[in-house]
Amino acid sequence: MADKRLNAGVIQFLKFNAVGLLNTLIDFAVFTLLHSLGMINTPAQIISYSAGTANSFFWNKKVTFRDRDAVKAGSDRLQLVKFIVLNLVVLGISVLLMHLLTDSFGLQVLIAKVLVTFVTVIINFFGSRMWVF
Repeated sequence: MADKRLNAGVIQFLKFNAVGLLNTLIDFAVFTLLHSLGMINTPAQIISYSAGTANSFFWNKKVTFRDRDAVKAGSDRLQLVKFIVLNLVVLGISVLLMHLLTDSFGLQVLIAKVLVTFVTVIINFFGSRMWVF
């Protein structure tokens, strides 16, 4: 029984990461485009993260946490509110980390973006699994 739950959790984490890869590609593409057009880091990060987040809600609800969603039928609005709150917190963390890594530690912007992404993926998975879906 415990092995079955562990396997289900691993599969769910893999689905989350597959969806996350798509979100990250959208996030990086939008961020890189905006940055190359001369937009400063913070607004570029907010816009790009928001684009990835919109994609994330749709695919995580339909694919990653689909089985849990059936249990919580009728809670679409509440899930969306929780998802937005979680992602606003994660966005705040990402903006703060981007600022620290680029301005305080002098890392190149895209390297900082990769490091920040690793941190936010972990926070987002556990927040989504334990609170949102």
